[in-house]
Amino acid sequence: MDTDGYYPCCGKSICKGCVHSFVQSGNDEKCPFCNAERKRNATDEENVGGILKRAEANDASAMNVLGSWYYHGIHDLHQDHAKAMALFTKSAELGCSKAHNNLASIYHHRGDLKKAKFHVEAAAMAEDEAARCNLGILECNSGNMERSIKHWTIAASAGEYNAMHQLRKFFKKGVVSRESIDATLAAYNNSCAEMRSEARDAIIRVMTRTV
Repeated sequence: MDTDGYYPCCGKSICKGCVHSFVQSGNDEKCPFCNAERKRNATDEENVGGILKRAEANDASAMNVLGSWYYHGIHDLHQDHAKAMALFTKSAELGCSKAHNNLASIYHHRGDLKKAKFHVEAAAMAEDEAARCNLGILECNSGNMERSIKHWTIAASAGEYNAMHQLRKFFKKGVVSRESIDATLAAYNNSCAEMRSEARDAIIRVMTRTV
């Protein structure tokens, strides 16, 4: 689940929990970071215009967002996979881990596992723990169980739920030791506690439509 949102006014990705608190305080028509005025009901043309301006200024995150819009054909843009791939590639070259993840997903879907692994490794090196978890899955599918466990342990220790789930699954199969799973679970719980807040929990409930 993507728990941050991109703001083209300042080029910042901001935690949606922080945004939720900002909105609840009555500032729903301003950017939570730079305090710039923004429209609540901006048109597709206005949304695209703001992102496009940042992308043309070599903003890696804006390129990734624009690439996603072209890839899915949303915000009144015609679906264009070639343009999306070009934007993802440029964004990744500029260091955007989300762009690396998007490229990894696309190449994996196309069956190009070599390129998929290259991009998921790049995202993991940028401390994207969801990517590290996916790298563990790729290693597992290739029969490299020791590497898989290492990647999942690092990601889970940083609070990545899916990595913790993988470790629990292989613990039940006898692949992961009791000592290792207990130590990683303790680190996982500590990381989750550090990241948790009432605002973050509230926005996650909204995003998952739970009460």
